[in-house]
Amino acid sequence: MNDDARFEDGGDKPLNLGALDAEDLKVLSTLTQDAVFPANEMQWVPSERRFAVLLNRFRWEDLKAAKTRNRVVERVQSLLVVDNVTHVASQGVARDEADTVLSLLSIAFSAGEDAEGVIELMLAGDGGVRLQVEALEVSLRDVTRPYAAPSKSAPHHEV
Repeated sequence: MNDDARFEDGGDKPLNLGALDAEDLKVLSTLTQDAVFPANEMQWVPSERRFAVLLNRFRWEDLKAAKTRNRVVERVQSLLVVDNVTHVASQGVARDEADTVLSLLSIAFSAGEDAEGVIELMLAGDGGVRLQVEALEVSLRDVTRPYAAPSKSAPHHEV
């Protein structure tokens, strides 16, 4: 008998994913929706052409299992890294205020000529970060063990 792998077979292993095209990035965007982070956790290193942010990511991939097993929903700290960054701009982001917590709504890519383009991190409250890149190369890696979401519930949005 040949059984296909199921999503649940992944267990509680940490995520370590990459995106090299717009379709891949949609997956990372879904997994990072509603991630929260202090504004001062964003860092751009121009000499390395790298932008990184340490997120407190809601574990969307575990939501069904948490409900089925009647256990609390979880968050995990994850590192979102964008390489090949040539310019960073932000709007509505006070990076110098350590107690300002931002919420990531989505990540999108607008292609330019050749492989270059713009990655936009859309934030709640009309804020955003715009990354000019020479090529799309983004990674998402869980760096801590999951922990109970402080709210004890999944994020939800009013329509």
